[in-house]
Amino acid sequence: MVALSALDEHALKELIADELGAVRDRSLGLTTEVLDGAELTAQVSPLMSPLVWDLAHVGNYEELWLLRAAAGIDPMRPEIDTLYDAFEHPRAERPSLPLLPPEEARAYISTVRAKVLDSLGRVRFDPRDPLTAGGFVYGMVVQHEHQHDETMLATHQLRRGAPALLDPPGGAGERRAPATGEVLVEAGPFVMGASDDPWAYDNERPGHVVDLPAYYIDTEPVTNAAYLAFMEEGGYDRPEWWTPAGWEWRTSSGKRAPAFWSREGTRWVRRRFGRVEDVPPDEAVQHVCWYEADAYARWAGKRLPTEAEWEKAAAWGPGADRARRYPWGDEYAEGRANLGQRLLRPSPAGAFPDGESAYGVRRLVGDVWEWTASDFHGYPGFRSFPYKEYSEVFFGPDYKVLRGGSWATHPLAVRNTFRNWDYPIRRQIFAGFRCARDAA
Repeated sequence: MVALSALDEHALKELIADELGAVRDRSLGLTTEVLDGAELTAQVSPLMSPLVWDLAHVGNYEELWLLRAAAGIDPMRPEIDTLYDAFEHPRAERPSLPLLPPEEARAYISTVRAKVLDSLGRVRFDPRDPLTAGGFVYGMVVQHEHQHDETMLATHQLRRGAPALLDPPGGAGERRAPATGEVLVEAGPFVMGASDDPWAYDNERPGHVVDLPAYYIDTEPVTNAAYLAFMEEGGYDRPEWWTPAGWEWRTSSGKRAPAFWSREGTRWVRRRFGRVEDVPPDEAVQHVCWYEADAYARWAGKRLPTEAEWEKAAAWGPGADRARRYPWGDEYAEGRANLGQRLLRPSPAGAFPDGESAYGVRRLVGDVWEWTASDFHGYPGFRSFPYKEYSEVFFGPDYKVLRGGSWATHPLAVRNTFRNWDYPIRRQIFAGFRCARDAA
């Protein structure tokens, strides 16, 4: 994929049309093409929406932004706006709403899409209009649907019953052991965030200089085997490794292993999309919350990296004068990261060696979202756009930042500057971590 900024308006519109089609194929492949109506309308957990809500929601969001806002087209179904407004109804309440049935939801989003493609040629990407400049609003809608596809995958992981998703053929490809277990990132300034990426979100902006002291960061994410060593040494039983809030969560929840793990005799097994299998020792650990990641890091004599440390390790390098969009360069290259459901699982240690950063750090993008030590806040000079509910309403100490995307994240919906966030107790997301330590 070439850099977005290098495309003229005609080429960019062709890319948008292709990506709108690809993300819709993905959405249908997670809903109406693999599950019946009863499973689409059921709620597998109070943490998640019924899949049919996500399906109609992405269409309603597309109507709001690409038909009404960008193309100036009158509302199609204004009476359903509140049903699919994520801030009007918590997920636990959504099954009780008069949601569109699966076939009606699919027909609605199909009609929306047809009107979007019909109007795309008439919309001008005015550089003076931040909504349409560089095709921003279209990129926002494509990314939004991919984000909901990842949420749908979390719903699939939580559901019980026969597997609905098949492992893709092939595997992670070449594996190559890194030279060291951690790398040194020298002290110095770098530009954090995005100023000229046309599809970056408001919370990634503006780019600003951050000066960091030297630090070490793990070359690879923490593996299941390493995390199991923490468990076997009593990591869940020793309060000295936990923050007070983390220990309160540990004792009140009773958790003693990552989500979806269980003990069968002397073996640890996991449930993955309806299958029960041995926990693979060399895969990146996932389905751990921030408290668990933080406790492991303390036990290991390290800490979680700040998001600035994570981004510098991903986007910069010795002697660099500008950031990269991905760890390996400015253009996405197939085969350099475990993204976009390439696998339905994290890859093993040593995989995707050609995706390492200039510092030699591996698998920073893809595999698992990585918890950082940082609370979610706006950058200096932050301006909310195009609506406060995307980022600003979540700012504060209640949310921790995650970086890098997971195997379930699409390449268009992640980059070195992309910021995710969630409560420190969340485990259903595809999250893991790596550690860091001060160089002094």
